[in-house]
Amino acid sequence: MARRALSVSLMFTLALAALGCAATALKSQAPGDGYDARLSRYEYPFAVQNYSLKSQDQDLQMSYMDISPPSAPREIVVLLHGKNFGGFYFKSMIAELVSRGYRVIAVDQVGFGKSSKPRAYQFTFQSLASNTRALLQSLGVQRFQLVGHSMGGMLAVRYALMHPHDVTQLVLINPIGLEDWKTMVPYKTVGELYQVELSQTVDKARDYQKQSYYDGAWSESYEELLQPLTGWLKNREYPLVAWNSALTSDMIFTQPVLYEFKNIAVPTTLVIGLRDRTAIGRDMASDDIKKKMGLYTKLGKAAQKLIPGSKLIEMEGVGHVPFIEAPEKFWKATEVLWPRQ
Repeated sequence: MARRALSVSLMFTLALAALGCAATALKSQAPGDGYDARLSRYEYPFAVQNYSLKSQDQDLQMSYMDISPPSAPREIVVLLHGKNFGGFYFKSMIAELVSRGYRVIAVDQVGFGKSSKPRAYQFTFQSLASNTRALLQSLGVQRFQLVGHSMGGMLAVRYALMHPHDVTQLVLINPIGLEDWKTMVPYKTVGELYQVELSQTVDKARDYQKQSYYDGAWSESYEELLQPLTGWLKNREYPLVAWNSALTSDMIFTQPVLYEFKNIAVPTTLVIGLRDRTAIGRDMASDDIKKKMGLYTKLGKAAQKLIPGSKLIEMEGVGHVPFIEAPEKFWKATEVLWPRQ
């Protein structure tokens, strides 16, 4: 046991050393270049507030937007973002929901967006769910609709499993985690994932999103989604962002939630853009396996069968981010979830 503890300690020390080396390699960049780790100079579409919390013996902050309609809200909708985003990309969705009379809270998880980027953190969906619940309780929010997109879908499922009485409705918009990638592709260590993140470029990110999110299509309007990354890459704090991204990639890969779909006990709707091809680790898969990964034409239906009493809304010709790619089609398809007053 002592030997194992020493090994873990050594791995952690080496990882932090690598983080420090990467930061030193970027020392030629001025601190003010681009965006710092918390995007302090990047403007979100609505006023941002910060919630201070103690998590894993660390003082952290979670940033969030809390927008209410002019009159008393019909209900509260909580939005959980995907891995390559923060709450900023919910701009149009927030505006539409508020116009329909809902109070909307969009949370940046620890490690993402404007929230803290800890150098050492045990990322689990349980931890993120607990952090989110603490934030909501600090606002006096007890019951709400929970909407998760992409990675946020995995987190929303975990939250609903942990705290079903909090959730009046669970909406999963093109959630990832509808298949277990670790049964399909080799495992990459956090160190390997970190090196991948350090080699990131805007062109690589654009190509990944083009192929995975939009099935080969691209629109200039999507460039706005790359702006935070563009700024991060120019800043000396990017290694810290990259480290958090590597840790959360490991969380997503190693902590599937699909085996617990059968235990979801809240009303659930899956909203699936059928042109989505998102699949973690596809670049490491054999050609035969690649063809079988990220097939949302099948994954949505399979998930619906596993989640008791769930409903499925499918959208033809739409990819991973339907509320941005095809907003008119998205709102028409989801009218039953959030009807106009």
